[in-house]
Amino acid sequence: MGKYDPAPTVAAGLIRAARDRAALTQGDLAQLAGITQQTISAYETGRREPTLPTLLRLLAAAGFDLRMRLAPADRHDQSLGEFMDSLPPQRRAEIDTATQRRADAARLRRIRGQ
Repeated sequence: MGKYDPAPTVAAGLIRAARDRAALTQGDLAQLAGITQQTISAYETGRREPTLPTLLRLLAAAGFDLRMRLAPADRHDQSLGEFMDSLPPQRRAEIDTATQRRADAARLRRIRGQ
């Protein structure tokens, strides 16, 4: 997994982000957490999945807390899908085309550094 590749699991992404933000190597984090560098690598690549207590210990070793909370489910995507399904096919196509044009323009601005 390269530095900018998407993480294969949530735990992998959290461990990698904490390690990067703390400027630690896998070996550094392993030593702080009392495990092997190979185990850190296995967690970051998704070959192994840490238990929640182990994940919390790894994040703490890097100087971070994991804070979780329950929140009401966000139905935005479902509601938007239902709305789009209610539109005539031609209107849906127009909206899809406009959305793609905006995404392409935004991508070009990022590439050009604007």
